[in-house]
Amino acid sequence: MDLPCGTRNYDYARDMAVLRTKTHWMLFIGLLAVVFTAPLYWSNYWLGVANLIGITIIAAIGLNILIGYCGQLSIGHAGFMAIGAYTTAVLTGKLGFPFLGGLICSGFTAGFIGLIFGLPSVRVKGFYLAITTIAAQFIIIWVINHWAPVTGGFVGLKVPYASIGDFIFRSKASQFYLIMVIAALCILFDKNLARGRIGRAFIAVRDNDLAAEVMGINLAYYKLLAFFIGCFLAGIAGALFAHWVGFLNAESFTLSDSILYIGMVIIGGLGTTLGPVLGAILIRLLQQGIMYISPLLEGTFPTLPAGFTTGIGPMVFGLVIILFLVFEPRGLAHRWMLFKAAYRLWPFSY
Repeated sequence: MDLPCGTRNYDYARDMAVLRTKTHWMLFIGLLAVVFTAPLYWSNYWLGVANLIGITIIAAIGLNILIGYCGQLSIGHAGFMAIGAYTTAVLTGKLGFPFLGGLICSGFTAGFIGLIFGLPSVRVKGFYLAITTIAAQFIIIWVINHWAPVTGGFVGLKVPYASIGDFIFRSKASQFYLIMVIAALCILFDKNLARGRIGRAFIAVRDNDLAAEVMGINLAYYKLLAFFIGCFLAGIAGALFAHWVGFLNAESFTLSDSILYIGMVIIGGLGTTLGPVLGAILIRLLQQGIMYISPLLEGTFPTLPAGFTTGIGPMVFGLVIILFLVFEPRGLAHRWMLFKAAYRLWPFSY
């Protein structure tokens, strides 16, 4: 449906290919060229922003699998990122684990904890399930703050740079390449998961769980699998965040961050591969724009109430969500599909 007129599927391999046309390949090669040459002309500041966007994309992909594909509402995603972050901090910083080992362990630890908090999804759904995931957010942060011998408590915990062998990812550019490679692998994983048997089962559970169960889909298995995969990716994102910032405390993983991730998925487009990517890029760039605007407003309007400019960020974020829910509830990914269709058909629109 989203392919140009004249494109045919002559075999199964071609039907399942991600890059189908010459335009696809040209855009893909152009994207690779931009990404791999970015450190040559971007400043350290913008490389840092790109690193944050890459980490956010990984976390948003995990949440999209959970909410967008399987329909299991979670408002504790930042808490599961915290599990991954502190797991790799303890393993690599205190026990001397290699970075890759700590990264994988972070994903599995967050995934297994996600299974525990996902157990109520077998019995409840909707807002009731959302309440249980909010509880997960507060419980995880409480444990981090009070398990001081391991997590550092309220003081925090120092995290070493990521390293593979003798190479240490100390510079912004090297961290950029590491994060972007892992983000690309997560996007590819998400794309293949959505088109496979597991993805189709997730969508069936999301659309009508009773009909899915009648068709033979094990609801408990696939709901818990969605929690595991979504929290696994959250743990991976949290681990990368820990090695990127170099220092952790619980203030980096608040409930507002969890809500922010939900907004990213909604704005980008629920149940799509492109949606979390577009949503993460838009919100993070919007945050950077607000950081520039706030000092200008303070200088231009000195009579504004104290703390007014600090509240602009949440206000703008809420306004953006409202506008998307009203005017484009299917998100940026749907708008991109409409743009592609218009681009292909415009010569014949007359």
